[in-house]
Amino acid sequence: QVQLVESGGGLVQPGGSLRLSCAASGFTFSTSAMNWYRQAPGKERELVARITNAGNTNYADSVKGRFTISRDNAKKTVYLQMNSLKAEDTAVYVCNVYWGYTSYWGRGTQVTVSS
Repeated sequence: QVQLVESGGGLVQPGGSLRLSCAASGFTFSTSAMNWYRQAPGKERELVARITNAGNTNYADSVKGRFTISRDNAKKTVYLQMNSLKAEDTAVYVCNVYWGYTSYWGRGTQVTVSS
């Protein structure tokens, strides 16, 4: 079965950095596009970043230039490097894959940006 397990969240001061990881299993990781979403309280879920199987990337305008998505196919892991964090980046960050006509989600990892 498909499993996505996020890690790396936490409390960080404004201007700080965090690297999130999403360990994947149960599907052919190397041929799958991977997504990072986030959801803040009272707000809709937002697509933050996407990486295709070929390594092409897309970002939400709100994080361009600050966040970098990457993948390690050997480790079946996708990463989200987050720099210059702002209070408005506070959210639960969730890993996602669309596989076999189904969208799968991890449980998420909390990122809190506060002084």
